[in-house]
Amino acid sequence: MKKTLALALALTMALGLAACGGGDKPQPPASSNPGSSSANPAPGGSTAPAANKDKPLVWFNRQPSNSSTGELDMDALSFNGDTYYVGFDANQGAELQGQMILDYITANIDSIDRNGDGVIGYVLAIGDIGHNDSIARTRGVRKALDTAVEDGGAIKSDAVGINADGSATAVKDGKLTIGGKEYTVRELASQEMKNSAGATWDAATAGNTIGTWVSTFGDQIDIVASNNDGMGMAMFNAWSKDNKVPTFGYDANSDAVAAIADGYGGTISQHADVQAYLTLRVLRNALDGVDIDTGIGTADDAGNVLSPDVFKYVDAERSYYALNVAVTADNYNDFLDATVTYAPVSNQLSTDSHPTKSVWLNIYNSADNFLSATYQPLLQNYDDILNLNVEYIGGDGQTEANITNRLVNLDQYDAFAINMVKTDNSASYTAILNQ
Repeated sequence: MKKTLALALALTMALGLAACGGGDKPQPPASSNPGSSSANPAPGGSTAPAANKDKPLVWFNRQPSNSSTGELDMDALSFNGDTYYVGFDANQGAELQGQMILDYITANIDSIDRNGDGVIGYVLAIGDIGHNDSIARTRGVRKALDTAVEDGGAIKSDAVGINADGSATAVKDGKLTIGGKEYTVRELASQEMKNSAGATWDAATAGNTIGTWVSTFGDQIDIVASNNDGMGMAMFNAWSKDNKVPTFGYDANSDAVAAIADGYGGTISQHADVQAYLTLRVLRNALDGVDIDTGIGTADDAGNVLSPDVFKYVDAERSYYALNVAVTADNYNDFLDATVTYAPVSNQLSTDSHPTKSVWLNIYNSADNFLSATYQPLLQNYDDILNLNVEYIGGDGQTEANITNRLVNLDQYDAFAINMVKTDNSASYTAILNQ
């Protein structure tokens, strides 16, 4: 009897090893918890509904992390075997934004100094001083313009307030040599754009602040820089458009791209079309119980696939990152509609192989220009393609409770996609999923 049992166990192990065979791939491995969702019964069989803590989860747009140090919250990123983050390469995009501004200054050096004082002055709208993306963009601008000050090996990203005389400690006067001549660059002012209710990245606050800065500096302002297009366009429409001062943002929102024809200096596309696809695709793959790379780095049964030049995956961070593209007067016509799906991943999935499933998804702030006017419309286009019935929840941009209070009736959902107000508040959500 024991011998027979031993032989049976040996045969079972051999078959298991054979099933795990195959070569290594440069893309992410298969989900470590395939078939965990209630959406994945065995063919011809049935399974008990999955616990909410085991259902596929995607964090997007705000990577779980310490808002002070930037350290990733790996507990949140590995909440279960089907948990991932989707965003964009913040550092690569930040460098692009800084380089875009520097290239503009270089190309227009003969006219950029509006008052001829020998100082190229810029003002900077900061979105959220505790947000990784905002921090990266502030650093990218300062690095490119040589106004950066390092502390402990990292560029300071603090707001300087008013820096009329160049004495602020978070920045320094930069030096640029263009055409054999040296120019001084000064960050005249920078401020976190937070409204009285506490919402950050606030466009209305930016529109009002540019008026204050103009009253203080007048024609000393030669460049307007912003951590996103929402704030950038508010300042552009309030002042810099009429005064022909180049304004640079981030996100490639449709209104900002169109404004390049009217003098908006440029913006950065973070490939929202790729991000939105990835946000829902990783859920689709987990729900189907297939290799997580399906329809991403490897073509799916409908032919959807992404090329390596538009995304990357970092396995140690369980994170997908879309890559960025600078949008300027040279190419803006290609980016006028930010809500069009990315052609290589726009093929409809069959409901026979990919039956419709339900997803709970929230947008941290229903008033956020990028998320509400670009990202959500893209998600709504992709949810049909991927056969996902998504319930969209809009937050107020101020408190997690405004969102978590609506994270209810969890058993009716097969997966979750979460966009936090603050990057270090993941426990507010996982505690509910763990109940």
